[in-house]
Amino acid sequence: METDTHFPMLTNSDADRKLRSLVHPPEWVNPTPSGRYHLVVIGAGTAGLVSAAIAAGLGARVALVERTLMGGDCLNVGCVPSKALIRAARSWHEARRSSAVFGGPAIARDGIGDFTVAMERLRRLRASIAEVDSAQRYRDLGVDVFLGDAHFTNHSAVEVNGVALEFRRAIIATGARAAAPPIPGLAESGYLTNETVFAIDTLPSRLIVIGGGPIGCELAQAFARLGSDVTLLQAGPRLLENDDPDAAAIVERALVHDGVHVRTSSRIKSVERRREIRRVQLDDGEWLEADALLVAAGRAPNVDGMGLESAGVQFGPKGVVVSDRMRTSNPNVYAIGDVASRFQFTHAADAQARLVVPNALFFGLGGGKSSSLIMSWCTYTSPEVAHVGMSAADAAGRDDVESVTVTLDHIDRARLEGEEDGFLRVYLRRGSDRILGATLVAERAGDMIGEVAAAITNKVGLSGLGRTIHPYPTVASIFARASDQHRRAKLTPTAKRAFSRYFKIFN
Repeated sequence: METDTHFPMLTNSDADRKLRSLVHPPEWVNPTPSGRYHLVVIGAGTAGLVSAAIAAGLGARVALVERTLMGGDCLNVGCVPSKALIRAARSWHEARRSSAVFGGPAIARDGIGDFTVAMERLRRLRASIAEVDSAQRYRDLGVDVFLGDAHFTNHSAVEVNGVALEFRRAIIATGARAAAPPIPGLAESGYLTNETVFAIDTLPSRLIVIGGGPIGCELAQAFARLGSDVTLLQAGPRLLENDDPDAAAIVERALVHDGVHVRTSSRIKSVERRREIRRVQLDDGEWLEADALLVAAGRAPNVDGMGLESAGVQFGPKGVVVSDRMRTSNPNVYAIGDVASRFQFTHAADAQARLVVPNALFFGLGGGKSSSLIMSWCTYTSPEVAHVGMSAADAAGRDDVESVTVTLDHIDRARLEGEEDGFLRVYLRRGSDRILGATLVAERAGDMIGEVAAAITNKVGLSGLGRTIHPYPTVASIFARASDQHRRAKLTPTAKRAFSRYFKIFN
């Protein structure tokens, strides 16, 4: 299927035409600016949409500018389509697994699925979700929606398609894009990224994924489960370098079990294309061949062409430089989301938006600092890796921190599901039950890590989680198990002797 000539991340399918009609309507006419705006928001991804909706709801005059598709990465090329693809891959995997593990009917690996149907479902669902991010909806909320490129002309104005928008305050929420490493021949050979992979309709027979971070691991596993012969190349010594090493090891085992050829410490020397075949040469001289390459090797902030210098906004390779209250070097301009934050997650962008609007419009009253956010995140492999707060790297070498680890093979529900390879690790202030952070590796870990995040946010200790009654059998009961384990570890020999004497007397 051909892609949209204006937006290569979309196809010409009915579903994608509906999507575009919502998030970048071809017939859209930009409004006439209504004087100086209280707030101009540049970028209509999660960060920008939430900021604009909050400010307009409070009665501010708001302009929202988007050059491509409203909804940003999350709706169009990130969270929504990737999780739809992962769900399809999981269903195919479970169909094959049923006979070997659960005694279900035997189903051959080959010929089990229709990739085109899975992609049609993905696009249909994406289009059905898009209405909440649509241009019309935001116009109905009282926001002036401008479709086009925005660039600053001075410290208090931006220009969109030749029209000046003056502002009291502005928020930069332009996000980030997929970055390609400087490998000779890569650009000329052609490659996919998370921004274009959801526009394909033919399953690659052989796929090389470059990058072993969250996106690379998620898509490598998904395409292997869908039937591709996948090789995952990671330059570093292990996958998921920002996660707990034990968690990364479990994910690597899962990927290998699903058929992914994981190659760590593998640096690419060059790439070439011979007809429809891509050939990748490693540093040691080995050549690998594939029908498609998928680059998942990092992100680059969207700061180019915005005239940030004209606005006095400082920026660098990692994006716009901001204070803890998300203010830039121009006191009237703020920046949030992937363009300015080390937390490049949809929920992080949403949370920052809820703080930055009061910071910008009400001099901080009701706002807050980015550092105050208790940030959780999840890698949606199978099993998932979810994390909040302090990490293994943060805790390393600290005498004031202790940890409690419970493996899933001690949790009945995980054993019944055949999903015992995982764990919960909770970091505590030594000598107390104050939770500093946690990592959970399990199916649906992302759905469960919020319990720990809520505990940290509301200063509930591990014993408080232990007193919470969890239904049996559930994997979430692992939190109570961790509390029990911590309590038993605190039972000192002296306390044990005292209890022994007591029960002798009591007898």
